[in-house]
Amino acid sequence: MSNKPTSAYVHIPFCTQICYYCDFSKVFIKNQPVDDYLERLIQEFRHYDIHELRTLYIGGGTPTAITADQLVYLLTNLQQELDLDRLEEFTIEANPGDLTPDKIAVLKESAVNRVSLGVQTFDDKELKRIGRSHNEAQIYTTIRDLKAAGFDNISIDLIYALPGQTMEQVKANVKKALSLDIPHMSLYSLILENHTVFMNQMRRGRLNLPTEDLETDMFHYIINELEKNGFEHYEISNFSKPGYESRHNLVYWDNVEYYGVGAGASGYLNGVRYRNRGPIQHYLKAIAAEGHSRLHEETLSKAEMMEEEFFLGLRKKSGLSISHFEEKFQENFQERYGQIVDGLIRDGLLQVTGDRLRMTKRGLFLGDTVAEAFILDNE
Repeated sequence: MSNKPTSAYVHIPFCTQICYYCDFSKVFIKNQPVDDYLERLIQEFRHYDIHELRTLYIGGGTPTAITADQLVYLLTNLQQELDLDRLEEFTIEANPGDLTPDKIAVLKESAVNRVSLGVQTFDDKELKRIGRSHNEAQIYTTIRDLKAAGFDNISIDLIYALPGQTMEQVKANVKKALSLDIPHMSLYSLILENHTVFMNQMRRGRLNLPTEDLETDMFHYIINELEKNGFEHYEISNFSKPGYESRHNLVYWDNVEYYGVGAGASGYLNGVRYRNRGPIQHYLKAIAAEGHSRLHEETLSKAEMMEEEFFLGLRKKSGLSISHFEEKFQENFQERYGQIVDGLIRDGLLQVTGDRLRMTKRGLFLGDTVAEAFILDNE
């Protein structure tokens, strides 16, 4: 039994439009060397000698911003390397506006079995305001076409606490999301990142964001509505119908190693977290010269690994297994963390049930505060 990771993330950095909130590694697709990029990407994938994966995730950018022929090239070459019988979940991210019938036909012919759509909001005015290129009508058309092509494992991303957004708009979004009859949703509150249009507007005092109390009310509302409709809140930002949890994302939250391939992609191999070069020309040169493009490499200390175990594990509804933690790190959990846990339980932020340590509903709102309590202990 090899110890090689069984998950890989593949990054396509191209977009047809740059959104006002996004700080991911991405570029406007026009005049970019897309074919060269895809060729080098496959070269990097082969460099790691990847053949047996349980989950494969193609993200971006917008993977469906490339042409149908380029998509065929990408999927065919990735699949050639893999034992497809072992591949349980193969996700591709897409935008409602970019996922044309010819691209859906390509996906149908491939091993892709899960599609994640960047919907963000159903409100046409809001879509314009945040720099999205699709409209509400395209969301419904895309979902209908995907279902017609046989895709039932569909997820959408929504963002709440957008500039000027009201509770009424959030309610409308949730209602429309539920009407799609899909098994998975990711809901994120807007986070202002450096080097984004929104951050620049904020600095100039031109961004009217909802208050913290309203944002909390929105989060409460979303959880309650989705749970009422058969969704499980299995991770801070993620909701699924039974059996439709994102297996790939659970790899991150379970703090398991994975390959990261592509410009600006991050990976975790042999106890080392790495990030690839972001600018595309730098990436192309590095792959041509070395076969990989790892730039920042960080070997984690045991204390850092334990911190990550808390930080990631507590995001999940199932929480953290104390016995697994003790076995993985050879530490007596009670001796090292007993007092911290007791304090957080008293504050109503944590609960212990048998072997599992998990956040309460109140803890979920203050997730970072809970995780930080364990980090300070390791200082």
